[in-house]
Amino acid sequence: MRNPIVTLLTDFGTKDYFVASMKGVILNINPRCCLIDISHDVFPQDIREGAFILANAFSYFPKGTIHLAVVDPGVGSERKPILIETKNYFFLGPDNGLLTLATKQDEVRRVIKLTNKKYFLPYISSTFHGRDIFSPVAGYLSLGLRPETFGEEIKDWVKLDYKEPNIKGDKLFGEIIHIDHFGNLITNINRERFIYFTKSYNFNIKIKGKKVSGIKSGYWEGEKGEIIALFGSCGMLELSIKNESAQNKLKVKIGDPIIVERDIL
Repeated sequence: MRNPIVTLLTDFGTKDYFVASMKGVILNINPRCCLIDISHDVFPQDIREGAFILANAFSYFPKGTIHLAVVDPGVGSERKPILIETKNYFFLGPDNGLLTLATKQDEVRRVIKLTNKKYFLPYISSTFHGRDIFSPVAGYLSLGLRPETFGEEIKDWVKLDYKEPNIKGDKLFGEIIHIDHFGNLITNINRERFIYFTKSYNFNIKIKGKKVSGIKSGYWEGEKGEIIALFGSCGMLELSIKNESAQNKLKVKIGDPIIVERDIL
């Protein structure tokens, strides 16, 4: 790639020097890199939120893009720094499950444990591997170095355990897996599973003692204060309130249950 792309996703925020120093390290190694911020507002130490955001962004980038993601409660511990090469992309980050959802969508070719300190910064802080390990490796990788240059191949790495929606009789049980910036509640029920379950039945969606009927085409179809259900841009069933936060209205948190119930006459 003439101008290689490196994306960054972290929970570092933008107030401090963290993100800027990571970019500086990469650009010192390869000034031709195109650096793209996916997000730096992941809730602190929330690996699952980071995994969700990365999984819904990575595939829209050109093949060969290097995705650098750091949400790392275990920085400085024995957890491994890893590089995952998939069919179309490279992923760099801590071995804590952060890369799980993204790499499930693109065939994993190999996983490298980063051990070659030649490609790290000379001094490695115990609290900032994003700058001292992952950023220099991203820079050198963008120059075309092969993944095996950076360490040894491993067969086992951490994968987050995600619950699948569960059908029991005339009920489909799911849960909230993400709450976006607008307070929309995103579930683990995808469009295909929902259509398979509801078929031609009437149905109700239940959450926090509230009942929602039908699926809307978009946010604009909701009346003021009305809870609506729709399939959002990531293809998952979500609940929303027009011009309001469904999270604040319903007092919902990640992991809370949602039930789709068929009406049987």
